[in-house]
Amino acid sequence: MKSTETTFPITQVRDQFPALTRTYKDKTVAYFDGPGGSQVVGTAIEAIADYMKKGGANLHGAFPSSWETEKVISEARSAVADFLNVQANEVAFGANMTTLTIAIANALGKTFNPGDEIVVTEMDHRANVDPWIMMAEDRGLTVRWVKVDTETKTLDLTELDQLINDKTKVVAIGMASNAIGTIVDLKPFAERAKKVGALLVADAVHAAPHLPMDRDQMQIDILLCSAYKFFGPHIGIAAIKEEIFKDLEPYKLTTSPSYYPDKLETGTQNHEGIAGILPAIEFFAQFGEGETRRARIVSGIKEIESHENYLANRLREGLSAIESVHVTQAAADVPKTPTIAFQVTGITPAEICRRLAEEQSIFVAAGHFYASTLGDVLGVNGNGGWVRAGLAPYSTKEEVDRLINAIKSLAETVV
Repeated sequence: MKSTETTFPITQVRDQFPALTRTYKDKTVAYFDGPGGSQVVGTAIEAIADYMKKGGANLHGAFPSSWETEKVISEARSAVADFLNVQANEVAFGANMTTLTIAIANALGKTFNPGDEIVVTEMDHRANVDPWIMMAEDRGLTVRWVKVDTETKTLDLTELDQLINDKTKVVAIGMASNAIGTIVDLKPFAERAKKVGALLVADAVHAAPHLPMDRDQMQIDILLCSAYKFFGPHIGIAAIKEEIFKDLEPYKLTTSPSYYPDKLETGTQNHEGIAGILPAIEFFAQFGEGETRRARIVSGIKEIESHENYLANRLREGLSAIESVHVTQAAADVPKTPTIAFQVTGITPAEICRRLAEEQSIFVAAGHFYASTLGDVLGVNGNGGWVRAGLAPYSTKEEVDRLINAIKSLAETVV
């Protein structure tokens, strides 16, 4: 069913997010900074607090709070397994996606030799670029780049067969641009990687809140995301195929577990944060239908996606109609997340964000958002990057119109 502003249960959604009651400068805050970290659903906040109130403990103890901690972790793994369509024992947690990727890159690097190659892209967040480059420098590997087509704002596939070749060990690619919203077609990368025996490592941090994830159907070997982008706590998540995980040798303490997934989870984990993962994933499932949690998650995300895309299209059209506003986006037929990057002639992105906050209580962010190569290629970094506005399930048509009108008013102040 296609959601609209009248059919999507927006009031029910907003009631679940305590942060939405915040005011600033005597106005209710409109949050458009979700691509940098969403607001947290109330059930996740409650789960985190409940865990801490009852008394936390470390693992493998002979007492209830330790058993309860182990149960919290197990339930979180099972929820992530349904969210990504993987096995629970393939799911590892960490401080964030960046930390996990560095650990995974260093572990895989032990099996590579000088002259081997890795592939990264100009589109990606540096978290799925620099860990591989650092490992390559340490191990004497060659780094190859998939370029961005500056006209289409998509990845250029014309040299894919040359870039991904018999020497390639890892293809690291983001599923969607966290800066401009372009959703990447993984299929040609996956097919080429499999043909040459390379691993496909996918950064789903930006994509996971907006698109149903299915690691194996997408032919991904290692999938990474972060719960704080989908209404949960600051926890990084890695879902690594079992046949890869069992042989992975991450750097760790000699006394820490040698079995997976625990061997990747160095040190004591953020147990209270992990307690918030299950409710965050259940948030999606409540809008879906089906006999299994997996089915409800997938259909729930699709329902939310319709609402977000309706609002995103409204925002793109409204901003594009303002003469001095330039929206950086792929063509209409290219799938995109509800993330809109733009600039206003004569006003820096940082100044726009400051004025939106101080004058309109609208929260948006400015910069390159760690997609710094993309910013260089598209020539925006010298001008302060972009203003980035992201839509979430709790966003409303009224908030979108409020942002459009605010940008129009700002643009009119430029002589």
